[in-house]
Amino acid sequence: MTEAQHFKFTNAVIIAPLVSVIAIWTVFWLELRLHTNFNEFGIVPQTFGGLRGILLSPFIHGSLEHLYNNTLPLGILTAALFYFYRKNALMVLCIGIVISGLGTWLIGRPSYHIGASGLIYVLASFIFFKGIFTKYYRLIALSLIVVFIYGSMLWYIFPVKEGMSWEGHLAGFLTGLLLAVFVRSHMPAAKKYDWEREDYDETDDVFLKHFDENGNFMENVVPEQEEEPIVTAPKVKITYHFKKRKPSDTSD
Repeated sequence: MTEAQHFKFTNAVIIAPLVSVIAIWTVFWLELRLHTNFNEFGIVPQTFGGLRGILLSPFIHGSLEHLYNNTLPLGILTAALFYFYRKNALMVLCIGIVISGLGTWLIGRPSYHIGASGLIYVLASFIFFKGIFTKYYRLIALSLIVVFIYGSMLWYIFPVKEGMSWEGHLAGFLTGLLLAVFVRSHMPAAKKYDWEREDYDETDDVFLKHFDENGNFMENVVPEQEEEPIVTAPKVKITYHFKKRKPSDTSD
């Protein structure tokens, strides 16, 4: 599989993040429209009724600021997931929601745990660790970008801010790490250049012929003219036949 075939821009790269963002904004709009809130549908740890929040809590947000802070990371990371890991993206998304939600239900404080931040930690963690594990240069670069943009998120897997579900963040982070370890992703074969081959001969390299023995670059290089083979003409043998004239053939 070539790199172009593996990293292919498909409709899912646009549709998936768009649907996820529209979904969380629609739920918030309904809360405003109905003059209510859906916090009770969030994850309530160690309660049977709180299990429904595993699937519902990512769509519920407590304030406009909370919603806004989750919108951009959710859209960007979902698009990156579907572009670079399109064959595993939907599985990572679904399993990530369930496992991170279950982890929050197990370790969380008795409160309503809501918001898409747990899923965001799943995506950021998966994309970062998977890129490191694959050792593929483009995915490693993606991992570094994730660290550069969202590296500060790491602090929030600890109880450093009151009223924030650090348990959900921690569960999402660990879920992403586990998915990066166990989800297999086929990488395109790395391009092998001529100079990497065992039978490479530098004397036949057109580019290296632009350098003299001292390493100086020569702009114009006269290509070596191949000597044309000398073709010898075949020997021609001429045979003469003489016919003697008879005396009666002479005329006066």
